[in-house]
Amino acid sequence: MAYEWKHRRRVEFSETDMAGIVHFSNFFRYMESAEHAFFRSLGHSVTLSDIDNALGLPRVHAHCDYKRPLRFEDEVEIHLLIESVKHKSLTYQFRFYRLQGGKVMEEVAQGRITIVCVRKASDGGLSASSLPEVIREKIQAAPAERLIP
Repeated sequence: MAYEWKHRRRVEFSETDMAGIVHFSNFFRYMESAEHAFFRSLGHSVTLSDIDNALGLPRVHAHCDYKRPLRFEDEVEIHLLIESVKHKSLTYQFRFYRLQGGKVMEEVAQGRITIVCVRKASDGGLSASSLPEVIREKIQAAPAERLIP
């Protein structure tokens, strides 16, 4: 069962601000990109369209703490860890590491996102729903010693 995913990418020029530093909002895009890659590694889409078109996974909580800047051309490795798996929700932790020559140099940020599984009604309403078993059977919470306190 999976509880961790590592996703590498290079900082694009368009992701930086006038100081040449990655704009804070892009860390949320990086988290989402790592989540999508994680779901693909499980053989599914984060949209859950391959399971049930009426299901969705909206974010109900997201935050990021920044320690060091990332700049254009920096290579970053995003570690996604599953903090908790509940009946209707998942919480991920993210750690961002600057790489040099493919090796971790320093941690630059930490983030967390909680998602809730919802069922979309024909009138546009949403109601909390159980996470699909086909997903739950492939994932587990990371060991406590791996998680950010």
